[in-house]
Amino acid sequence: MENEFELIAKTFMGLEPVLAKELTQLGANNVQIGRRMVSFTGNKEMMYRANFSLHTAIKILKPISRFKAQSADDVYEGIKGIDWSQYLNNDQTFAVDSVVFSEEFRHSKFVSYKVKDAIVDQFREKTGGRPNISVANPDLRLHIHIADVAQGKSECTLCLDSSGESLHRRGYRQESVEAPLNEVLAAGMILMTGWQGETDFVDPMCGSGTLLVEAALIARNMAPGLFRKEYAFEKWPDFDAELFDYIYNDDSKEREFNHHIYGYDIDMKAVNTARLNVKAAGLTADITIEQQDFKDFQQPKEKSIMVCNPPYGERISTPDLLGTYRMIGERLKHQFLNNDAWILSYREECFDQIGLKPSIKIPVYNGSLECEFRKYQIFDGKLKNFRSEGGMVKTDEEKRQMAETHRFKKNREFKQRLDEQEENEDSDIRSFTFHHHPIGEDKRRPERQEFSDRRPERKEGRFEKKGDRFEKKEGRFEKKEGRFEKRGDRFEKGDRRGGKPQYKSSENRGGHERFDRSGKGKFKPKGSKFNDD
Repeated sequence: MENEFELIAKTFMGLEPVLAKELTQLGANNVQIGRRMVSFTGNKEMMYRANFSLHTAIKILKPISRFKAQSADDVYEGIKGIDWSQYLNNDQTFAVDSVVFSEEFRHSKFVSYKVKDAIVDQFREKTGGRPNISVANPDLRLHIHIADVAQGKSECTLCLDSSGESLHRRGYRQESVEAPLNEVLAAGMILMTGWQGETDFVDPMCGSGTLLVEAALIARNMAPGLFRKEYAFEKWPDFDAELFDYIYNDDSKEREFNHHIYGYDIDMKAVNTARLNVKAAGLTADITIEQQDFKDFQQPKEKSIMVCNPPYGERISTPDLLGTYRMIGERLKHQFLNNDAWILSYREECFDQIGLKPSIKIPVYNGSLECEFRKYQIFDGKLKNFRSEGGMVKTDEEKRQMAETHRFKKNREFKQRLDEQEENEDSDIRSFTFHHHPIGEDKRRPERQEFSDRRPERKEGRFEKKGDRFEKKEGRFEKKEGRFEKRGDRFEKGDRRGGKPQYKSSENRGGHERFDRSGKGKFKPKGSKFNDD
């Protein structure tokens, strides 16, 4: 039997226990939870399956060297001491990704340069040639992690990146709406609820349909890697194509789904986008998407679970954000009886407007925002009567988890600003200035993240109210020959390419086709499976 080796699965803050459970069920050994990661051991087959089957991992890394370093020269020598001929040759390309938590090594790009120099110098000394760097599509991806372990000493862990592009990029998303939910986070939220397809599933604010597709994959126990075109390990010298073809085509663990998934959104553009993504995933038989405002939501005919990601007032808002949350509470109380609803949001003030007592609050990061994922058990009548009849709002396990989660911020600036303008019930929440309050930014967040919800910080005093309009303060910008020039730390008009920034995504490639592993033909949907045409 092939020897086992150490592997590391990276994930988002708050999803580590979910990922550890997935790995255990997959058959991994020595599973240990860390911060934004779970370590485990397995053979080559386990590494392939982890990339292909895990719903909540963003990278699978294979450590190949660990050493201590006190200076950049130590990093250089540690990397140069590895025999790189077993991983690369002169005709191949490579890229280096660095994450640094160190007083000595403050710049991740500088670390990447030292790693690159050590590898290139070794090849030059031995062969007279060198492999090249390719950021976009390298033959070998390397990941180095540096963290202080003692004063003046750092531990360096060098890994092979077996995934390549982040695993949250499943491959089914054809188009997107503003501020789409990350696929890994969506899957993690669903797995936190414990739902495995035993009931209907509802998302009344479905956006581009991420929660719907991830729910269908979980219900049918389909691997999210079905839609990926490639993994980094497919370019490794020891890649076993026959083994991976077997894993890719193994549908023995898939199951029937005898219920249905429903998605709704008030925006017809979002509805069309979600339908397109669902069709690309071949899941139209399991998912129905309609245009509907949440305020018109009606009691489902069948037992259901609801998972919802409403606007927070950060990247997306509404003219009356708090009123939206009051409406959510009213709909749940009157039109979702005897079912469970799970809501992800950011602000205590928004949760307060729902007006229902949560069974559990789970801290989870959506990008750089520390949010909460709350469960609401909806019952008829008063809580006192529900309990007297034997109803249980919190299980013992939920009480234990609640006791461990006290990280949600109470006195946010949002509350103060809301109080100042509460006389204006119709005020637009987007006119307020919000600020992120990251926890331990210097220690808990690497310089470079796989996925970020970060926005440029808004400056105090940029606007002042004048009548019913907001106008720029005098002196902020100086006009010069029809354009604005830089003043202070702000930039204004220049070459704006049509006036608005254009956003492009590697996921939006103008359509998506699925190929079999041999590349001989296309797949087409047939129920929940795909057959070679």
